[in-house]
Amino acid sequence: MEESKLQDLLNEMTLEEKVGQLTQVFGQPYLDDNYEVTGPMSFLAVPSELVPVAGSILGASGAESTRKIQDVYLEKSRLKIPLLFMADVIHGYKTIFPIPLGIGASWNPDTAVKTAKISAVETAVSGIHVTFSPMVDLVRDPRWGRVMESTGEDKFLNEQFAEAFVRGYQGDSYSDPYAIASCVKHFAAYGAPEGGRDYNTVNMSERQLREDYLSAYQAAIDAGTELVMTSFNVVDGIPSTGNRWLLKDLLRDEMGFEGVVISDWGAVKEMIPHGVAADEKEAALKALNATNDIEMMTFTYHRYAKDHIDAGHVDEKLIDESVMRILKLKNKLGLFENPYRAASQDDEKDLIFSDAHRQTALEVAEESMVLLKNDSVLPLEDNGQTVALIGPFAEGEDMLGAWSWKGEAETASSLHASLKSALTSGNVLYAKGSAITETTEEWMEEAVKAASEADVVIMALGESAEMSGEAASRSDITLPQSQADLLKKIAELGKPIATVLFNGRPLDLNTVEPYSDAILEAWFPGTEGGEAVANVLTGKTNPSGKLPMSFPESVGQIPVYYNHYNTGRPAEEREEGRYASRYLDVSNYPKYAFGYGLSYTSFDYSKVTLSNDIMTSDETIEVSVTLTNTGNRVGQEVVQLYIRDLVGEVVRPMKELKGFRKVQLNPGESKKVSFTLSEDMLIYVHQDLTEKADAGEFDVFVGASSLAEHSGRFSLKK
Repeated sequence: MEESKLQDLLNEMTLEEKVGQLTQVFGQPYLDDNYEVTGPMSFLAVPSELVPVAGSILGASGAESTRKIQDVYLEKSRLKIPLLFMADVIHGYKTIFPIPLGIGASWNPDTAVKTAKISAVETAVSGIHVTFSPMVDLVRDPRWGRVMESTGEDKFLNEQFAEAFVRGYQGDSYSDPYAIASCVKHFAAYGAPEGGRDYNTVNMSERQLREDYLSAYQAAIDAGTELVMTSFNVVDGIPSTGNRWLLKDLLRDEMGFEGVVISDWGAVKEMIPHGVAADEKEAALKALNATNDIEMMTFTYHRYAKDHIDAGHVDEKLIDESVMRILKLKNKLGLFENPYRAASQDDEKDLIFSDAHRQTALEVAEESMVLLKNDSVLPLEDNGQTVALIGPFAEGEDMLGAWSWKGEAETASSLHASLKSALTSGNVLYAKGSAITETTEEWMEEAVKAASEADVVIMALGESAEMSGEAASRSDITLPQSQADLLKKIAELGKPIATVLFNGRPLDLNTVEPYSDAILEAWFPGTEGGEAVANVLTGKTNPSGKLPMSFPESVGQIPVYYNHYNTGRPAEEREEGRYASRYLDVSNYPKYAFGYGLSYTSFDYSKVTLSNDIMTSDETIEVSVTLTNTGNRVGQEVVQLYIRDLVGEVVRPMKELKGFRKVQLNPGESKKVSFTLSEDMLIYVHQDLTEKADAGEFDVFVGASSLAEHSGRFSLKK
């Protein structure tokens, strides 16, 4: 439809119809079948007047249901403006991939593109047009449950994955019927709640917001994301959903976002308990004037928008602008020509949970896993040895993780069955040992018996899916006590132990590391998790994952992250004496650092060379290193480039990730890996909020993690 016709359509709409477009509702009024929704499960009755004018539906899925809802709606609608269907498809629709934090651990944005494309296909044929993904919130506190939806603690890594997910979902053009619209979330700084407690206050300077938190949202916007979702938290004391500076001045005018802004579930009405709105009427006023286009699952716009317009508190032009943005999105998706888009029961049968999709899920799960420790235990040899497999994730426990909306835990591959299949010449003994949070004497005895008869023990331990995700913050991020007791008991036998962790966040591993000879971080690996873990344990797949987020030595260190500032009394420069910036009882540094991950082979880094030691605005520097596989297995290594600005107008981080390359090498093979440094990589936010690079000296670090040693120095001349 031509834009002029959209304007004609807008001109024909009544105010009630316009406000309806700004309201998202359940599908319940349009059909009697049961269907699923996301968010708090409190009943919200949809006002009957909204039924023929609502603009979008949350939570309905399946081609049959969505087509029926669309039919019933269009019969009731005067202007026949199609509905938008939206849902939380976070790491897969029915084919479930590793949690986004695990996908981030692949350090491979192309992997994110693949998972998003498959998610889009399964979502589109089920009748959904918009996914509330990617979540690009920077996170430095693993106590926050929604860390599992993020790609970690680093803004550069988050930028790469934000762009990749948007490209994967939206494709090259909406002429592709399987492309869906993405919604980047949560704007802004939702990943920095005080105490790691979900929905809690976020308090930071505008300079820090701009320096660390905005760039991933900007990357998604530049990639063309169609929607932005507001966050639940306050920004500078004002809830995001009613924050005009944040949504209008910053997001739209400065960052250039021209698409649709949607509130998170109930966030408009939540301005009342926040204490910035006395009632629903005032909440509607603030959200409308902030240019929040769609109100999700509360009805303050429906009830009070007309009153505010009549009173002159809201300019109807703002309403028209919001409606036009929504109409343009529907038009982009081709809904005026085909309101069902790709919804097809036949395609659902052929494409959803297909063998090809599951094969990709297997490959992604393998690539996401991070080998944290290995004292010559892994990979397991298929040499007739007896292996004891013990723990709640050995079989039967949910490997999908939170936000696996249509995924079915019972369809996930079993670690027990997969390991038995991989170790054909040996014997795999299974014992449960413990549930997630409880054990029994009988379970413990069975586990000890199995371990005592084995040559090596595999412990499959972790969190339940409900222990991470939204509203799943934890103050204690160690393993549940029952599992810690089980591991310690098995360790008393003196058998080699490899522990596999299934979890949605970095953990405090003080109850794991001392009792494990090897540790494999599997995250929540998804549909093919059991087979993927077995393939890595047995060496069929060589692990290549790297941590996208630091694992703390102790929860008391949090937040602990690699790109921290220095202090005036750095501990490194005061090895003795009390008065330095250090803890008395624990190291300053994480147990496992950002970017860290082992392989079954070994890699050697040559001396790093710089093509020049002077950079100018017109001249770049090439940083090169030769990487050699010095082991006896094919392996992949993520070569990481970090820079430190030695002197800035404001304090600069100790290191900042500026580039990475994932390189595969055969045994004995060498490859030159190069990075180009340019002035734009040195830009930062100054005290007056301007963004520029300063002349001065910079250190370069190239290596296998954020622990990379100093590799060279150059100067920027201006």
